Amino acid sequence: MNLIYLLPIGSIEDEVLSVLEQRLHQVLGWEIRRSVPLQMPVTAFNAVRQQYEALQVMRAVADVVPSSAKRALGIIQEDLSIPMLTFVFGQAQLQGRVALMSLARLRQEFYGLPANKELMMTRTVKEALHELGHTFGLIHCPTPSCLMTLANDVQHVDKKESAFCGGCSVLLKDTLREFEMNEEKEVL
Repeated sequence: MNLIYLLPIGSIEDEVLSVLEQRLHQVLGWEIRRSVPLQMPVTAFNAVRQQYEALQVMRAVADVVPSSAKRALGIIQEDLSIPMLTFVFGQAQLQGRVALMSLARLRQEFYGLPANKELMMTRTVKEALHELGHTFGLIHCPTPSCLMTLANDVQHVDKKESAFCGGCSVLLKDTLREFEMNEEKEVL
Protein backbone atom coordinates (compact mmCIF):
# COMPACT_ATOMS: atom_id res chain seq x y z
CA MET A 1 0.00 0.00 0.00
CA ASN A 2 1.37 3.42 -0.97
CA LEU A 3 1.12 5.43 2.19
CA ILE A 4 2.19 8.88 3.39
CA TYR A 5 2.29 9.62 7.11
CA LEU A 6 1.59 13.12 8.36
CA LEU A 7 3.66 13.53 11.49
CA PRO A 8 2.73 16.53 13.64
CA ILE A 9 5.66 17.69 15.75
CA GLY A 10 4.29 19.37 18.83
CA SER A 11 0.78 20.80 18.57
CA ILE A 12 -0.66 21.24 15.06
CA GLU A 13 -4.26 22.31 14.49
CA ASP A 14 -6.59 19.49 13.51
CA GLU A 15 -7.92 21.59 10.63
CA VAL A 16 -4.43 21.88 9.09
CA LEU A 17 -3.94 18.13 9.24
CA SER A 18 -7.42 17.43 7.84
CA VAL A 19 -6.89 19.75 4.86
CA LEU A 20 -3.49 18.19 4.18
CA GLU A 21 -4.95 14.69 4.34
CA GLN A 22 -7.62 15.60 1.80
CA ARG A 23 -5.49 17.62 -0.64
CA LEU A 24 -2.45 15.31 -0.62
CA HIS A 25 -4.70 12.35 -1.33
CA GLN A 26 -6.44 14.25 -4.16
CA VAL A 27 -3.18 15.27 -5.82
CA LEU A 28 -1.00 12.22 -5.19
CA GLY A 29 -3.65 9.50 -5.01
CA TRP A 30 -1.94 7.82 -2.05
CA GLU A 31 -3.45 6.95 1.30
CA ILE A 32 -2.67 9.61 3.89
CA ARG A 33 -2.51 8.69 7.58
CA ARG A 34 -2.02 10.89 10.56
CA SER A 35 0.56 9.78 13.07
CA VAL A 36 0.58 10.53 16.78
CA PRO A 37 2.39 13.78 17.55
CA LEU A 38 6.14 13.70 18.06
CA GLN A 39 7.77 15.77 20.77
CA MET A 40 10.02 18.51 19.42
CA PRO A 41 13.62 17.32 19.75
CA VAL A 42 15.15 19.83 22.19
CA THR A 43 18.63 19.29 20.73
CA ALA A 44 17.38 20.73 17.41
CA PHE A 45 16.92 24.21 18.88
CA ASN A 46 19.62 26.68 17.94
CA ALA A 47 19.59 29.27 20.71
CA VAL A 48 21.77 31.70 18.76
CA ARG A 49 19.40 31.78 15.80
CA GLN A 50 16.22 31.18 17.83
CA GLN A 51 15.19 28.57 15.26
CA TYR A 52 15.09 24.81 14.93
CA GLU A 53 17.67 23.10 12.74
CA ALA A 54 15.80 21.35 9.96
CA LEU A 55 18.19 18.44 9.53
CA GLN A 56 18.04 17.51 13.21
CA VAL A 57 14.26 17.62 13.19
CA MET A 58 14.24 15.47 10.03
CA ARG A 59 16.41 12.89 11.78
CA ALA A 60 13.89 12.73 14.62
CA VAL A 61 11.09 12.20 12.08
CA ALA A 62 13.08 9.51 10.25
CA ASP A 63 13.60 7.66 13.55
CA VAL A 64 9.85 7.23 14.15
CA VAL A 65 8.43 6.74 10.64
CA PRO A 66 6.65 3.38 10.49
CA SER A 67 8.13 0.92 8.02
CA SER A 68 4.72 0.79 6.28
CA ALA A 69 5.11 4.43 5.20
CA LYS A 70 6.61 5.10 1.78
CA ARG A 71 6.83 8.80 2.73
CA ALA A 72 6.48 10.93 5.85
CA LEU A 73 5.86 14.64 6.19
CA GLY A 74 6.79 16.23 9.50
CA ILE A 75 4.89 19.43 10.28
CA ILE A 76 5.97 21.94 12.93
CA GLN A 77 4.82 25.36 14.07
CA GLU A 78 8.32 26.66 14.78
CA ASP A 79 10.70 28.42 12.41
CA LEU A 80 13.32 26.28 10.64
CA SER A 81 16.80 26.98 9.37
CA ILE A 82 19.74 25.25 7.77
CA PRO A 83 23.34 26.42 8.22
CA MET A 84 23.63 28.24 4.89
CA LEU A 85 20.21 29.99 4.92
CA THR A 86 18.51 32.28 7.43
CA PHE A 87 15.31 30.22 7.17
CA VAL A 88 13.60 27.50 5.15
CA PHE A 89 9.92 26.77 4.69
CA GLY A 90 10.82 23.10 4.63
CA GLN A 91 13.43 20.48 3.83
CA ALA A 92 13.26 17.08 2.18
CA GLN A 93 15.37 14.11 1.22
CA LEU A 94 15.62 14.05 -2.57
CA GLN A 95 14.13 10.67 -3.53
CA GLY A 96 14.03 9.80 0.16
CA ARG A 97 11.25 9.00 2.61
CA VAL A 98 11.25 12.10 4.81
CA ALA A 99 10.13 15.68 4.28
CA LEU A 100 9.60 18.46 6.81
CA MET A 101 7.75 21.76 6.73
CA SER A 102 7.25 24.70 9.07
CA LEU A 103 4.01 26.64 9.42
CA ALA A 104 5.71 29.63 11.09
CA ARG A 105 6.39 31.81 8.03
CA LEU A 106 3.23 30.67 6.24
CA ARG A 107 1.14 32.56 8.78
CA GLN A 108 0.39 36.26 8.28
CA GLU A 109 0.93 36.80 12.01
CA PHE A 110 4.64 36.05 11.57
CA TYR A 111 4.89 39.30 9.58
CA GLY A 112 2.85 41.34 12.06
CA LEU A 113 -0.33 41.11 9.95
CA PRO A 114 -3.82 39.93 10.92
CA ALA A 115 -4.42 36.19 10.69
CA ASN A 116 -5.77 34.87 7.39
CA LYS A 117 -6.64 31.19 7.78
CA GLU A 118 -7.54 30.63 4.12
CA LEU A 119 -4.25 32.09 2.88
CA MET A 120 -2.27 30.10 5.44
CA MET A 121 -4.00 26.86 4.39
CA THR A 122 -3.30 27.54 0.70
CA ARG A 123 0.37 28.18 1.50
CA THR A 124 0.51 25.05 3.66
CA VAL A 125 -0.79 22.78 0.90
CA LYS A 126 1.64 24.31 -1.62
CA GLU A 127 4.62 23.78 0.65
CA ALA A 128 3.58 20.26 1.62
CA LEU A 129 3.33 19.27 -2.05
CA HIS A 130 6.64 21.03 -2.81
CA GLU A 131 8.53 19.13 -0.10
CA LEU A 132 6.89 15.80 -0.96
CA GLY A 133 7.70 16.52 -4.61
CA HIS A 134 11.39 16.45 -3.65
CA THR A 135 10.94 13.01 -2.07
CA PHE A 136 9.59 11.82 -5.42
CA GLY A 137 12.71 13.10 -7.18
CA LEU A 138 11.50 16.50 -8.37
CA ILE A 139 14.07 19.30 -8.19
CA HIS A 140 13.47 23.05 -8.20
CA CYS A 141 11.69 24.07 -11.37
CA PRO A 142 12.51 27.19 -13.43
CA THR A 143 8.80 27.77 -14.18
CA PRO A 144 7.83 30.57 -11.74
CA SER A 145 4.24 29.38 -11.27
CA CYS A 146 5.14 25.71 -10.61
CA LEU A 147 4.85 24.27 -7.11
CA MET A 148 8.45 23.11 -7.46
CA THR A 149 9.91 26.58 -8.00
CA LEU A 150 12.21 27.75 -5.20
CA ALA A 151 10.53 30.19 -2.81
CA ASN A 152 12.88 32.53 -0.94
CA ASP A 153 10.06 34.46 0.71
CA VAL A 154 6.34 34.14 1.32
CA GLN A 155 5.53 36.33 -1.71
CA HIS A 156 7.12 33.64 -3.90
CA VAL A 157 4.92 31.04 -2.23
CA ASP A 158 1.86 33.17 -3.00
CA LYS A 159 2.86 33.56 -6.67
CA LYS A 160 3.06 29.81 -7.20
CA GLU A 161 0.04 28.04 -8.59
CA SER A 162 -1.50 25.25 -6.54
CA ALA A 163 -0.34 22.70 -9.12
CA PHE A 164 2.77 21.30 -10.72
CA CYS A 165 3.71 22.59 -14.17
CA GLY A 166 3.33 20.23 -17.14
CA GLY A 167 6.90 18.94 -17.00
CA CYS A 168 6.88 18.33 -13.25
CA SER A 169 3.45 16.70 -13.50
CA VAL A 170 4.74 14.22 -16.05
CA LEU A 171 7.80 13.39 -13.94
CA LEU A 172 5.66 12.99 -10.82
CA LYS A 173 3.11 10.77 -12.60
CA ASP A 174 5.94 8.57 -13.94
CA THR A 175 7.38 8.20 -10.46
CA LEU A 176 3.99 7.44 -8.90
CA ARG A 177 3.33 4.88 -11.65
CA GLU A 178 6.65 3.16 -10.80
CA PHE A 179 5.57 2.91 -7.17
CA GLU A 180 2.25 1.36 -8.25
CA MET A 181 4.02 -1.16 -10.48
CA ASN A 182 6.42 -2.11 -7.69
CA GLU A 183 3.47 -2.43 -5.30
CA GLU A 184 1.74 -4.83 -7.73
CA LYS A 185 4.92 -6.91 -8.05
CA GLU A 186 5.18 -7.20 -4.26
CA VAL A 187 1.58 -8.41 -4.06
CA LEU A 188 2.19 -11.10 -6.69
